[in-house]
Amino acid sequence: MARRQVLESVDGLAVLVTGAAQGMGELFARRACVDKAARVVLWDLNELLLEQAADALRAAFPQTAIETRVVDLADPAQIAEGAAQALAAGGIDILVNNAGVVTGKPFAQHSTGQIHSAMAVNALAPMYLTHALLPQLGVRRPGRILTIASAAALVSNPNMSVYAASKAAAASFSDSLRLELEREPGRNLAVTTFCPTYVDTGMFAGARRMLFTPMLQKQQVADRAWDAMLRATPMVLLPWTSKLGQALRGVLPRAAWDLLAEKVLGIYHSMDEFSGRAPAADRSAQTPGNSAV
Repeated sequence: MARRQVLESVDGLAVLVTGAAQGMGELFARRACVDKAARVVLWDLNELLLEQAADALRAAFPQTAIETRVVDLADPAQIAEGAAQALAAGGIDILVNNAGVVTGKPFAQHSTGQIHSAMAVNALAPMYLTHALLPQLGVRRPGRILTIASAAALVSNPNMSVYAASKAAAASFSDSLRLELEREPGRNLAVTTFCPTYVDTGMFAGARRMLFTPMLQKQQVADRAWDAMLRATPMVLLPWTSKLGQALRGVLPRAAWDLLAEKVLGIYHSMDEFSGRAPAADRSAQTPGNSAV
């Protein structure tokens, strides 16, 4: 399989970030500007916060063209229209699938609307958007796809059934796409799947810290994800305890792992007091980047 070259920066390239109004999405957009991207396209559902973020970037980085678009990522038609606009304006080189929604409660308490929203925004939207942009990514210039999944994609957790399912779909899609693209030696396009535990964006307010696993700082997480994307790193699990958990879960009997996760590591109680940034029905919660154990 073909190896992709390491990028030093996104200098001169066009970057699209979903969920760019706040949280990690805003940090990704700012990092793109710092790295001298030619264009940075910001998508979000929250128009007010989106324009505030864009104005701040325009003031700080006048050399970079900042574009915005209000997009409901649960609507495939809006994704298609936004992608067509981005392509017509000059194309996209770097795609950051960052937006997400989260509900933390027992599955039986989810409405069908909440289930649909989580699957649409967290799992289907990255597929639809990637599919729309894929024909031109990495053809003329180096390309990257960074998908912010979650450690929840890899470890089951009470009160996260829907979120975990949506992130598992996103992670599996992203890494499978990476393998497909590595069979295309003529295209300089790499895919990175990033799976952090809880990040201090406010999206996981109320989540309990787990043993040896503090709430991650969003700036450090965003920098780590961005650098991994530039290096074409296939997958990143953050922090180190996620890797340890994966190893233990793979070798221990299920009953032993469940006991360890509940009584020692605290994973199975980490969402017992979850409150989140906004009510679960508030679709504006898709604006920050998302992460979960």
